[in-house]
Amino acid sequence: MPDDGALEETTRARGKFPEPPPLESHGPARIVAIVNQKGGVGKTTTAINLGASLAELGRRVLLVDFDPQASLTIGLGIDPLALDASTYDMVIDREMGAEDIRVKTGIDGMDLLPSDISLSGAEIQLVSEVARETTLARELEVMRPEYDLILIDCQPSLGLLTVNALTAADGVIIPLECEYFALRGLGFLVDKTIRTVQERINPKLRIEGILATMFDMRTLHAREILEEVVERFGETVFHTIISRTVRFPETNKVGEPITTYAPSSLAAEAYRQLARELLSRMA
Repeated sequence: MPDDGALEETTRARGKFPEPPPLESHGPARIVAIVNQKGGVGKTTTAINLGASLAELGRRVLLVDFDPQASLTIGLGIDPLALDASTYDMVIDREMGAEDIRVKTGIDGMDLLPSDISLSGAEIQLVSEVARETTLARELEVMRPEYDLILIDCQPSLGLLTVNALTAADGVIIPLECEYFALRGLGFLVDKTIRTVQERINPKLRIEGILATMFDMRTLHAREILEEVVERFGETVFHTIISRTVRFPETNKVGEPITTYAPSSLAAEAYRQLARELLSRMA
């Protein structure tokens, strides 16, 4: 397994994305949900490292942990068991808002709305609520003026929590492991779930990009799957590719992004390139 790969060469031409100019002011934020119903494809890794890379570029970033497993919270060195409140309280307690649960991270310009296991009960409790799909959207709306991007890390499910994230979002990033079963799930996510939310709840929702993750250039299967994804979805697929590396599990253990743990690594540069590519698409 490559121990620091991230900028593999493929048959697809790689775009060049310049560093964006500094901002004179911040907000209103664009909200982006990071979604895939399959687990272990790099959603949390992408949320942490894309967020940190955007902060390096002078953007104010808010990360939202909307997964009861709280991997995003843990991955930033925060103990969910030590929290006074979490995203569960934000969506269930009418007296508590996003400002009340927000915490600072170790990255300048990047804040977090943390999660804990109690969020798993929110899905059941929200079922009886009026306009239950818009609960998260209402809470995040008040945060837009303070940030340039809000990234939501979703659970590996297409349940009510994920629908809430898609309803709140302006765009979607879909991390995709380059293997056969992940490709089959991608079609369902794009053609069924996202399209249904667009048609019935959130017509402004668009796909920011499909991100190839955990890529191993040495395997023919991975290259074939990537080529098939590009053939079907074209420029919707990010030019940036995130390869397999032992660095990412190490960063989870120490609770910091790859951009600070191994700032000169190819993996860190891959996420910096993704940040530049995303901003160029949003321009």
